[in-house]
Amino acid sequence: MSTQILIDSKLADIAREGLMREHKALPPWLFYDEPGSLLFEQITRLPEYYLTRLERALLTEHAREIVSAAANGSRLRILELGAGSADKTRLLLAAVVAAQQTVSYQPIDVSATALDAARRRLNAELPGVQVNPMLADYTAGWQPAHHTGEERQLLLWLGSSIGNFEPESAQSLLARVRKSMRPGDGLLLGVDLAPRPGGKTREDLVAAYDDAAGVTEAFNKNLLHRLNRELGAEFEPEAFAHCVEWNMERSRIEMHLESRHRQSVWIDALGEQVKLAANERIHTENSYKYTLEAAKNRMEGAGFACVGHWLDAAGWFAVLLGVVGG
Repeated sequence: MSTQILIDSKLADIAREGLMREHKALPPWLFYDEPGSLLFEQITRLPEYYLTRLERALLTEHAREIVSAAANGSRLRILELGAGSADKTRLLLAAVVAAQQTVSYQPIDVSATALDAARRRLNAELPGVQVNPMLADYTAGWQPAHHTGEERQLLLWLGSSIGNFEPESAQSLLARVRKSMRPGDGLLLGVDLAPRPGGKTREDLVAAYDDAAGVTEAFNKNLLHRLNRELGAEFEPEAFAHCVEWNMERSRIEMHLESRHRQSVWIDALGEQVKLAANERIHTENSYKYTLEAAKNRMEGAGFACVGHWLDAAGWFAVLLGVVGG
């Protein structure tokens, strides 16, 4: 009971800070309650959402090569930030099991539902994987525990999740986790690449976040449903439009909820109303897109030497491997 009160208190504080200011915004991790996690799994299977498809193809083709480069003759243990259901991660874990028979795997996520799904699936399909899930918000001060023994630690940050962070915050997070890692430990980073002439277009990007079936719209509006469920808010999700824009200057996709009309919304946990003008927006997500050079610089600035990268044939998505020197 006390844990739930703490979670509600944190959510209430975040809602107050984000919705009572002039430029309203809410952090994207609020998407990932149980319904939101299930909706995101649907998004990853949409034809417009190329990110998961391309990253999975890269891991399918290069998993053994990646594992060999990360291990460099040692055993590996795997940690994963924002693991979700670990669907793509199974490809890497299977390659590690093939190389060393067993592997310790710690998925870290804010969704208990996703972690349980990952644990059950891996236990059934890859018995050589010892799953030790951790329910935690890795954005809030978490860092890997210092480990002993001769195993190398490989930290996975896949799905271009780095794009959801402001560049300075992404750099700080990587530097923070780097502090607890030893020479030879590694980072495997999935990055959605920025548009370029003759390649990915603005239209390709917008479609990935505004699919024809409306699943991403439901995912975005689930944030309002969550505030209704957990804070006693009275949002009417259909009173908001799902808006997606490409901000070329900042190289990012932006996702918003736009009020269709002037409205006041009571939030019981706050004891007050949120007032929105017609067309006023709540900023719910950024997704920064990197050039390959910028992604390498981000890794190296945090103390990981980039020792390999893999791209799809069209150059839309990249997976990079960085290693702690010393």
